[in-house]
Amino acid sequence: MSSTDPSDVTRRNARLAAWCTAGFVVMIGAAYASVPLYRMFCELTGFDGTPRRAEQGATKTLERSLVVRFDANVRDLPWSFRPQQTTQTLRIGETGLAYFTVTNNSDQPITGHAVYNVTPQLAGAYFQKLECFCFSNQTIPAGKTIEFPVVYFVDPKFAEDFDTRGKSEVTLSYTFFPAQDATPKAAQAPSALGGTPKAGL
Repeated sequence: MSSTDPSDVTRRNARLAAWCTAGFVVMIGAAYASVPLYRMFCELTGFDGTPRRAEQGATKTLERSLVVRFDANVRDLPWSFRPQQTTQTLRIGETGLAYFTVTNNSDQPITGHAVYNVTPQLAGAYFQKLECFCFSNQTIPAGKTIEFPVVYFVDPKFAEDFDTRGKSEVTLSYTFFPAQDATPKAAQAPSALGGTPKAGL
């Protein structure tokens, strides 16, 4: 009957512990990386009702009109957030401009980030944005109200897709959450499409 060298057992245990630690680190890293990668995938494909980001408007406009509804929500922020219009009716392929208003009801600047989606989900592949406050974190000064524009269009292919061609309306929904990767900074002068502080607020 052979005996096992205690030093061999110790070395095997150390190697096993090292492999387990490395595997744990890799899994944690993959979990963190999967969030932005999943978001990027959704923005590129319109998967899960995520509107796509576009560099230019549609190349044609159809005669058929579509009703776009707007929805605004806040989670874990002392903010008031609402669309300035409940609906808009525009032709498929036509560029639309909608406005949202955000008020920071607290006594300190707070940074938030808006996530968004479109329903029905299949419409996400054709709902495209040219400009949107949701593309980056937004810092709202204490007690201030800021107006944010959204420039968008619905790709004419929406009217050709078997799953969406019969739809007459879509809903664009936003939810503001606290930004986890930013520290509130002093408000900068907004660009023409980046948000406009309300006078006297």
